[in-house]
Amino acid sequence: MMTSQQNERLTRVAPGTPAGELLRRYWQPVCSVAELTEEKPKLRVRIMCEDLVVFRDGSGEIGVVSEHCAHRGASLYYGFVEEDGLRCPYHGWKYDRSGKCLETPFEPKDSPICKEVRLKSYPVQTLAGLIFIYMGPNPEEAPLLPRWDVLVRTDGKRRIQIRPQHRCNWLQVQENTVDVVHTYYLHGHMNEVHKLGLNGAEYYYRPIVRFDWSVCDWGIEKVLEYGGNKPEIEIRPPLIFPNILRIPAGPVESIHWRVPIDDVNTRIVWLGFLPSKDGSFVMSEDEVPEFDYADDGLTGDGEYDLQNFNSHDQMACETQGPVFDRSQEYLGVTDRGIVMFRRMLEEQ
Repeated sequence: MMTSQQNERLTRVAPGTPAGELLRRYWQPVCSVAELTEEKPKLRVRIMCEDLVVFRDGSGEIGVVSEHCAHRGASLYYGFVEEDGLRCPYHGWKYDRSGKCLETPFEPKDSPICKEVRLKSYPVQTLAGLIFIYMGPNPEEAPLLPRWDVLVRTDGKRRIQIRPQHRCNWLQVQENTVDVVHTYYLHGHMNEVHKLGLNGAEYYYRPIVRFDWSVCDWGIEKVLEYGGNKPEIEIRPPLIFPNILRIPAGPVESIHWRVPIDDVNTRIVWLGFLPSKDGSFVMSEDEVPEFDYADDGLTGDGEYDLQNFNSHDQMACETQGPVFDRSQEYLGVTDRGIVMFRRMLEEQ
């Protein structure tokens, strides 16, 4: 059981908060390259309580800057994309991809404003059709963007999906990653009771006789031993620290980023990789994959539809509340991996 103060440390993500500063030291995906089109070269995003605009300037380069003009705060999302930057729709102040102010129309030519004004901006890299930003200190010393297997393999086809926005804190979503036994009831039993006919649900609907966790190079490894008629030792892909799930979904190898929008909302960016049957080349890491938005996981009356694994997980995470009060929980031996992850976060 955690104290309320410990819970605050691990859940709040605004600038200057412990968890927020930790997450800012890792590259985070903000959107798909496919979301920036010739007709719509700008995208408004909110990440870790910061409002940003992603844009492709007239030269084709991508920038990520603070959404609000330094002049009087109007939204640059409604601004004008030009060859060398983004011009505010209110008074025409213009900024380049680095946030540098290029023009301040109607101000005296010798005004020092242009030299003094700079929007917050973040380093940008693209990989596997995703746009990543680094929000940590000393951007010139940003770490390498990790080249996880599904991002760079060429023997298959990639697809990107933005999953439904989860109306809860990021830690609830990520803790589900290291919760190894929930799959029996939440997915296997749910499928059986409601006769959902979900592919793969029967895999989880087997007696669990042993479970264990261990620290590995990337985060936390998870091991389950199944009994019954189909005994098996399953070594699940690790929880990748701090906010990534790497997991197979049938023949598709997938990776999820759980990116905090703010303290009570989380964006899930999903990338799936389907290997070719013969190992032949299909697409390079530079090609832009197919992209779509997933349904919101709700029925017409606002209930969870529970027709797929994603909706099961969304229900479990969101119904804990916007920010789960961990000072009120009762943990068991099945939660040792969750305790391990929390300690890892606290240490880092």
